[in-house]
Amino acid sequence: MTHLPGIVVTGASGRMGRMLIRTIVESDRAQLVGCVERPGHDWIGQDVGLAMGGAALDVTATDDPLEAFARAQAVIDFTAPEATLEFATLAAQARLVHVIGTTGMSETQIEALAPAARHAVIVRAGNMSLGVNLLTQLTRKVAAALDREFDIEIIEAHHRHKVDAPSGTALMLGEAAAEGRGVNLADVADRGRDGITGARKEGHIGFSAIRGGDIVGEHDVLFAARGERIVLRHVATDRGVFARGALTAALWGQDKAPGQYDMIDVLGL
Repeated sequence: MTHLPGIVVTGASGRMGRMLIRTIVESDRAQLVGCVERPGHDWIGQDVGLAMGGAALDVTATDDPLEAFARAQAVIDFTAPEATLEFATLAAQARLVHVIGTTGMSETQIEALAPAARHAVIVRAGNMSLGVNLLTQLTRKVAAALDREFDIEIIEAHHRHKVDAPSGTALMLGEAAAEGRGVNLADVADRGRDGITGARKEGHIGFSAIRGGDIVGEHDVLFAARGERIVLRHVATDRGVFARGALTAALWGQDKAPGQYDMIDVLGL
């Protein structure tokens, strides 16, 4: 097993963290060598397998990311923007592939990843699934093919615990639609309509967010014109699709030059 790339999971106790741990352990392409949690978390010092209610995995959760990164070739990070920036600096020092699935990052925070990418491979995407990245490509092409008479709406739904809106995937789809039209999303995005908002502005891209229950992730891209509508849709029913995509990205990056990449690069789309 020692010849397999070693992977560290940050935010190990979260929904995605647990799924990533299971996915890596079940894989014959990588090995789990570290798990990171915030200081004071109940998992610190525990075997992560036991902490998850299963068999021991001989991997102890730590609050020292640098110590965990020293044993690894890649880190998979679905945490929070501030934590991700810290991990990016440490991953660059250790020359690890840093796979970032963290959502809710501001443009300033995304730009702050650039120094780390000069020394390490960063793969960042709003969504790690193959289907969503195909949807992104289709959205770009359809937006480019249709004129401004077609209004574009991005409708997304997630579980009740999700803290950011619109989702990272919705923003990724919005960016694709804007690129297809040759415009800057920041100039045409409509979010959070409420009250007397006035008529919709031609050429704008709207976002709607639904939160409830245990919805894993649903995304619709609606192109609506007079007399017709086109709907592109992706529905995720299993968080495992994101974990498998993230692991694929971590392995893909092993022989790549330092820089910033996305899942379109990983999938060769």
